[in-house]
Amino acid sequence: MGRGRVQLKRIENKINRQVTFSKRRGGLLKKAHEISVLCDAEVALIVFSHKGKLFEYATDSCMQKILERYERYSYAERQLVDPAPESPGDWSLEYHRLKSKIELLQRNQRHYLGEDLDSLSVRDIQNLEQQHESALKHIRSRKNQLMCESISELQRKEKAIQEQNNMLAKKIKEKEKTMAQQAQWGQQNHGPNTLSFLLPQGPPCMKISGATAYQQEEAAAADEMRRNGLDLTLEPLYSCHLGCFAA
Repeated sequence: MGRGRVQLKRIENKINRQVTFSKRRGGLLKKAHEISVLCDAEVALIVFSHKGKLFEYATDSCMQKILERYERYSYAERQLVDPAPESPGDWSLEYHRLKSKIELLQRNQRHYLGEDLDSLSVRDIQNLEQQHESALKHIRSRKNQLMCESISELQRKEKAIQEQNNMLAKKIKEKEKTMAQQAQWGQQNHGPNTLSFLLPQGPPCMKISGATAYQQEEAAAADEMRRNGLDLTLEPLYSCHLGCFAA
């Protein structure tokens, strides 16, 4: 005997109502997933329980994207149907729309921060985890790209500085070689012009009573030379006088 048609009315029994809600909700989510896969359609499903608990399903976890598309489509349809200027009622509708959008964004932000996860099912948490992993992949890829660019830039600067150092070292060597050649040519063209280069230099002496021993030796040598010169001058004079007396 076939099953009779179930009358569609509110179930008064609280337990039966909760059981029926859980079963029908699971079947509805399953059907939404099936139609999205089989027909390649974008499906968004939002269900609130009588306690205010949210259950949702979106193709590829793009609920916000689908809702924005729906809002654009609905707005375009309203403009085609009623192109008249916006009335205060439209402003009120726009206010509620923006408010709902802000609440959705705030809830998603809390979910991304790991907060307020009690209302999420296992599937929702898995989708959130996949989104985090995908975001981490993009972040790591961008970080590696920036690090590679930074390393390449530092290597380029290092190469430029090394080339500059090599060029400066080469210039210094050429300058030293030029100065050495100039000094050698100067010694060859200009020989020693004083006797000081030929005379042996005296050893350094210590100071004794305000004068050095070397200075005293020079003074004694000068006195000896003066006495010898005086003897040479006196000897001819003495011989001349003797000749006069002999005559």
